[in-house]
Amino acid sequence: MMAVARRTQVIAGLAPDAIPYAELMDAQRPAILKGVARDWPLVERGLEGAQQAMAYLRPFYNGRPIAGYTGAPEINGRYFYNDDLTGLNFEGERVLLDEYLERMRSELGNPDAPSFYIGSTDVDAHLPGMRDQNDLILNDAMFAQNPPIVSIWIGNRTLACAHYDMSNNIACCVVGRRRFTLFPPEQVHNLYPGPLEPTPGGQVVSMVDLRDPDLERYPRAQEALAAGEVAELEPGDILFYPALWWHQVEALDAFNVMINYWWNTSPAFMDTPMNTLLHALLSLRDRPEPEKRAWRELFDYYVFGPAERAAAHLPEAARGNLGPLDEIKARRLRGLLLNRLNR
Repeated sequence: MMAVARRTQVIAGLAPDAIPYAELMDAQRPAILKGVARDWPLVERGLEGAQQAMAYLRPFYNGRPIAGYTGAPEINGRYFYNDDLTGLNFEGERVLLDEYLERMRSELGNPDAPSFYIGSTDVDAHLPGMRDQNDLILNDAMFAQNPPIVSIWIGNRTLACAHYDMSNNIACCVVGRRRFTLFPPEQVHNLYPGPLEPTPGGQVVSMVDLRDPDLERYPRAQEALAAGEVAELEPGDILFYPALWWHQVEALDAFNVMINYWWNTSPAFMDTPMNTLLHALLSLRDRPEPEKRAWRELFDYYVFGPAERAAAHLPEAARGNLGPLDEIKARRLRGLLLNRLNR
């Protein structure tokens, strides 16, 4: 079986207040920052044992319900679709964290345990005060305008299928070990994305089981595997990867906790490009090929080329929506689009 051979670069010896955020953003490549979170109290408790880590978490929990996802032992931890892709192979429910942790605790050591997974839960909203003791030092100017969303992920041996996020990400491996398998955005062609909806976790996922890829059914996956890289994380390691990189995430131990930081550097008034993609399915995809080629040229000119090109030859007063976008122009464009969509 072909496997991903390349290993993600490792940067060792960094102090927690010396994370090279600007250099990481400039390079636009994944990087493991070895041991940067090693001194977090939750990391220390996790190294003592799963139950010690659970005991550390419980006092911070404020009792607000969260989303818990439970899968039968037969799914082998892989949160995915049912056999005919009409639904999912796990159940979601609103749970209390302390009760869900107890369910996990009761199955520690059971090789046939169900899969338990708490995904993307806002730390400040549900575990207030925990970041006072367990937090990255966000000392780059970009965070002043773009404060990260900080989420926690808790579970046993689970696998999140390869998907992409629309934000830059720093994933902190806090309790247990994790393995990320990462692919650059252009590998979308070789990863066989699944349905736009439903999705196991809110984003489109690859149909390829990277642990045992079916290369007869998904032959182009060989090209993705050749282009991918693997990041093996120990407790206290953190992983940076850029927006839109595909990543499969495996939690490798009986109890695992990850904390991640999501952020964008675009102004908050900008719309999500996914809305544009969905509208392009409605308006462009099924047009005749000559028209699609012509529209590609128009998009290259107006959107994907230099931002200032389309208006450079026009007087400033005549540039309108072709000029630099700001909050007022964004509001006007949104209103224009809504009017046109609702006509």
